[in-house]
Amino acid sequence: MGYVGGSDPLEPREGRIILSPRSRAYQDVIEKVDRDHLYSPAEAVRLVKEAAFAKFDETVECHVRLGVDPRHADQVVRGATVLPHGTGKDVRVVVFSQGEKAEEAREAGADEVGAQELAEKIEGGWLDFDVAIAAPDMMPVVGRLGRVLGPRGMMPNPKSGTVTDDIGTAVKETKAGKVEYRTDRQGNVHVPIGKVSFDDEQLVENLFALTDTLQKARPPGAKGRYFLRITLASTMGPGVKVNPQEAVPGL
Repeated sequence: MGYVGGSDPLEPREGRIILSPRSRAYQDVIEKVDRDHLYSPAEAVRLVKEAAFAKFDETVECHVRLGVDPRHADQVVRGATVLPHGTGKDVRVVVFSQGEKAEEAREAGADEVGAQELAEKIEGGWLDFDVAIAAPDMMPVVGRLGRVLGPRGMMPNPKSGTVTDDIGTAVKETKAGKVEYRTDRQGNVHVPIGKVSFDDEQLVENLFALTDTLQKARPPGAKGRYFLRITLASTMGPGVKVNPQEAVPGL
């Protein structure tokens, strides 16, 4: 089971998840979805939950194709937002800070706090965390971890709010459900918006929070349609296309 990368990562699970060659379970759930229909957010959420058949609490993912050209630096869409109902995941946070900032991080719930010794621990192969946050004065220490954290998308960055003087707020927001987003080479954004066990309303509200943030992050250089496609899917279920006109507040 794993990601095998089709030509279009937003197509409903075509070439994404291997469940043994077109397993009966997959065939049963995909029959519930009209692959050509644009569903309302509420309808899409309902179908995603109905089509989730795994024995674990599957993550609900939102995949957005944006009308941008990421080859141009000014059209890379990147940032972070706090989902009102979180992601349902227990996020492990490490913080690079010292002195008062270190104590602030601990009080906010950081799982690991340190400076030089934390960097050495990570260089030694320890990666038992999901998000790294750093105080600005720690970047000379964190900078040497670029080869380790960069490819994993875990390098602290001011644009995503993970390099900040307000360490306590950053930790609390991350623990509460702050998610980062960044367009890939095709202009796609992939973000978890909750779990199948969430109420329908919670997933819809998380979806709206994400699309509203993406709308506000629209680059000035992006011309024409901005939201080209929005698809929801559970970890192992088929993709369900959402009508962008209904999924983006104020669109």
